[in-house]
Amino acid sequence: MKTAKTYRIKSRLRFTVFVALMIIITVSSANTILGVYDASSLTVKEYKIVEISSGDTLWHIAKEYMPSDMDTRKAVHQICNLNDITAADLYPGQTIQIPVYH
Repeated sequence: MKTAKTYRIKSRLRFTVFVALMIIITVSSANTILGVYDASSLTVKEYKIVEISSGDTLWHIAKEYMPSDMDTRKAVHQICNLNDITAADLYPGQTIQIPVYH
């Protein structure tokens, strides 16, 4: 008859640290896989559609529609990136999207 092999814990501290780390890793992995920490799904981006008139520039549009405390250069850069345009690409009648900040 075979007897069951018994295991003995030599260091309680090492065993406790190992178990705690395994629990932390398991919980973090499960939360990541399930998307619990995914904040992008909680954020809804809003955009305003603006039609370009003759004489409009990105600088004036950014000053008019973006928050007053935002650097105008940064606002122009965001508008250009969002619409995949440069300042030279503007023409009357064109519509562009402007991010809405609350």
